[in-house]
Amino acid sequence: MYESVRDGLRATLDEIRDAGLFKPERVISTPQSASVGVASGEVLNFCANNYLGLADHPDVVAAAKDALDRWGYGMASVRFICGTQDVHKELEQRLAAFLGQEDTILYSSCFDANGGVFETLLGAEDAVISDALNHASIIDGIRLSKARRHRYANRDLADLEQQLKDTQDARRRLIVTDGVFSMDGYIAPLAEICDLADRYDAMVMVDDSHAVGFVGTGGRGTPELHGVMDRVDIITGTLGKALGGASGGYVAARAEIVALLRQRSRPYLFSNSLAPVIAAASLKVLDLIESAGELRERLDANTRLFRTKMTEAGFEILPGEHAIAPVMIGDAAEAGRMAELLLERGVYVIGFSYPVVPMGKARIRVQLSAAHSTADVERAVAAFVDARATMAG
Repeated sequence: MYESVRDGLRATLDEIRDAGLFKPERVISTPQSASVGVASGEVLNFCANNYLGLADHPDVVAAAKDALDRWGYGMASVRFICGTQDVHKELEQRLAAFLGQEDTILYSSCFDANGGVFETLLGAEDAVISDALNHASIIDGIRLSKARRHRYANRDLADLEQQLKDTQDARRRLIVTDGVFSMDGYIAPLAEICDLADRYDAMVMVDDSHAVGFVGTGGRGTPELHGVMDRVDIITGTLGKALGGASGGYVAARAEIVALLRQRSRPYLFSNSLAPVIAAASLKVLDLIESAGELRERLDANTRLFRTKMTEAGFEILPGEHAIAPVMIGDAAEAGRMAELLLERGVYVIGFSYPVVPMGKARIRVQLSAAHSTADVERAVAAFVDARATMAG
């Protein structure tokens, strides 16, 4: 039986390669940092979500080492059986306080967090209204629920209002949006979304994975940036980006929402507890973030420098102020070729193409970090210019 299946799978893989959409995995031989080791040597890393440069911070590493001695390696259980330690509860309380929410529940990943919310909170008599460019985990999570599914064009408030008008017969309505859209660096207009939610009696959920830690005056994400921390009902996020870069996710929300998730959310009930070493190290990350104003300023400066220099050099970068700086290429094969040329020049980036982004909208998504120096950013720009000349000539 498998021989016929294998032939079909091989044909599909060949099609992916022929279309220039194949995604190879490069092996890094060093800790995650501004520079990393790959097969060709040491290269500047401009593709990790290591926004504040905390993935290899010595205090975080030390906290992780101490945690291994105190709490062990893993829990070998789910939370409600025997998988909850005091370090898990402490992290949940710290995250809730940091994000201005009543409670928090930890998950193995933010993908699981988003996968566990909708089915638990919404039934067939309810409606979920989702931004068209929301993360795949939100899309998959919505599919698991029986709620009516509605979608509005990216950040289009008029379309969102129409969807709210069309769902006024629903028992509950939940508006869900990314805080920052990871392929574009665009930021959701949360103040206006909350205004519409108030007008039409809907709840608001934000996946703030690409914002918590560095967006907003205190790094509390897009709700803080827009002054709506007390108006967002559910915040999901990850510990795998600015908050240390390991793994794990969370839902920070109203107390009753979190309480019900603990009882009914399947990814929580049927997944092993977050490793205690990650929970403990994440507590140290929160300590650092609460006094990380200088890191956030450095990240902002690096972002402005890269966006300005690349625009002056004639590259098309989607507008914005976020540390995600998408360099638009268009053709998938060309984006992949440019990424390879950049690696040869000592700059590690990734070309993104369909199905991660729309067909014909291939890009190189540059990720700025506070760990980068000004010289690092200028070297990256020079590498882009040189790679473009090579492709043209």
